[in-house]
Amino acid sequence: MNSEHQYGQLSDGHFIPRLGFGTYKLEELWSTFHHPNLVQSCLERSLKKLRFDYVDLYLIHFPIAMKPGEELYPKDENGQIIYDSLDLCATWEAMEKCKDAGLAKSIGVSNFNRRQLEMILNKPGLKYKPVCNQVECHVYHNQRKLLDFCKSRDIVLVAYGALGTQRYKQWVDQNSPVLLDDPLLGALAKKHKRSPALIALRYQLQRGVVVLAQSLKESEIKENIQVFDFELTEEDMKVLDGLNRNFRYVAMPSMSDHPNYPFADEY
Repeated sequence: MNSEHQYGQLSDGHFIPRLGFGTYKLEELWSTFHHPNLVQSCLERSLKKLRFDYVDLYLIHFPIAMKPGEELYPKDENGQIIYDSLDLCATWEAMEKCKDAGLAKSIGVSNFNRRQLEMILNKPGLKYKPVCNQVECHVYHNQRKLLDFCKSRDIVLVAYGALGTQRYKQWVDQNSPVLLDDPLLGALAKKHKRSPALIALRYQLQRGVVVLAQSLKESEIKENIQVFDFELTEEDMKVLDGLNRNFRYVAMPSMSDHPNYPFADEY
C-alpha cells in the first residue's frame, strides 16, 4: 500500500484504490460476450466509446454465458433466458489475451464462487490468475469463507453493496432489511462519533476488502474519505462479524436453474 494506505497492491503488481474507484478505469465483460472471439472486440468497442487506450481492470461480470447478441438478457418465446454453453476457462484465455495486448492492465472476475475460481486457477497453462473477485459483501453477508479462500490465493475481494445496496426495485426485495438502520451498527457509530455508513465501510477495509462506495453526492464522497481517519477495535470487529446472516440483497433468481449459478453454494 502507499503511504496513505488508500491503495492496495494486486498480485500482478498493479494497484487498486481501497475505497471506490474514482478515476480508476474499470470495464466488465457482459454475459452475452463470453465467446472467446468476442471478448477482446467487446473491450475494444468500450474503449472506443470511452476514448481510452486501456482500462486498469477488466472483469468477467458473471460466470454464466448467454446467447451472443445485443440483447442484455436474450430470451426465448417462453420468456426464459437463452444460455450459451461455454467453458469459463476458454473465456478466461481470451481475457489473458486482452492483458497481453495492453488493453487491460489487470484482469479479474465478479460474482464467482470458490468452485468457479478454482476452475480458473487450476486451468492447465494458466498465464494470469484473477487479481480480484468482485462480490456482494456487507455486514449481513460478510463472505468470510470466500474472503479467506481469496486471501489464501492472493486474490483481492472487492465488495459491492457494502452499505446494503441502493435498493433498486428490479433487483432488491423492498421488504428486505435496511442495513444502515441496524441498531448495533448505530451503536458503534455513536461510540466512534461516525455515521453507520462509515462503520460499515471501515469494517471491510480492516478485513482487507476493497470497497465500492458509489455516490454522486459531494457530501457523501467527502464523508466516505473519513473512513481512513479512525479504526475499529478488535471487539468492534467481533460485534460486526456477529451481524452476519448470509443474507443477499441481490440474488438473480431467474438464473438459478443454471449449473454455474454462483449463489447456489455457500461460497
